[in-house]
Amino acid sequence: MPALAFRSLQVLRTPHLIRGADPGLFHLALPLHGRPLLTRAGRETVLGPGEMVLYDGSRPFRSVVTAHRDPAELIQVRFPGTLLPLPPARMERLAGERLSGREGIGPLLTDFLVRLVRDARHYRPADTARLGGVLLDLLTALLAHEPDTAARAAPASYRRALMLRVQGFVERHLGDARLSPRAVAAAHQISVSYLYKLFQEEGLTVAAWIRERRLESCRRDLSDPRLDSHPVHVIAARWGFLSNAHFSRAFRTAYGMSPSEYRQTAALPSGVQEPSTSVLVRSTTP
Repeated sequence: MPALAFRSLQVLRTPHLIRGADPGLFHLALPLHGRPLLTRAGRETVLGPGEMVLYDGSRPFRSVVTAHRDPAELIQVRFPGTLLPLPPARMERLAGERLSGREGIGPLLTDFLVRLVRDARHYRPADTARLGGVLLDLLTALLAHEPDTAARAAPASYRRALMLRVQGFVERHLGDARLSPRAVAAAHQISVSYLYKLFQEEGLTVAAWIRERRLESCRRDLSDPRLDSHPVHVIAARWGFLSNAHFSRAFRTAYGMSPSEYRQTAALPSGVQEPSTSVLVRSTTP
């Protein structure tokens, strides 16, 4: 992938620009060389070696990357926040926080990003959806393990840990048509009303979140050329949709086209890039 050359980089996202065009994208920045500084909501975040930062393109920010003796180099991932199975409130709390790329899941994500960018010429268009899914899965795992300010008090920490366990349970059982708020609550020995409260604190509903995760899993399968021989209704059933008519209506509402139309679009010779995920590398030189 070619790199853009510049001595320094400054990105300014103002309220005026957001009102003019807001695609709802989040950004993940991974500096390889240079010193990035992000300013949002009156707070400055300076990244050190091996650190990343997540920020919301729907909120004003200022980003500056400066080069030292060597050229600066930055990997930036852009994606709709709706693709991550994390509550919007948690995404907002993590925005602007330094994320470690040196411990835990961080090195897995940073190594994957570096290889993805530098070996881009070896990948085929058909690989896009699967690689994008791997990237988002790694990012989700990293963010799910990050502490946030709401989890520092003991009661809040318990609720946050419980919420993460609930979401992990749902992800593992998406293909079970019997998955429901009652089943989720029973598996975690809590009441249905308390489960609803957990999700309400994150601005979500249980049923809607389960539906969104099932639809996203179906969308990824429909864009995978290795599954072209699988009928649409088989893919829908694989992820818990027993009624093909209900699945088609829900899919059209979420993505603006029927499942069959989406599959045909994804199969075009030019290929359809993961509609949400783009990765680009920028470097600075004299």
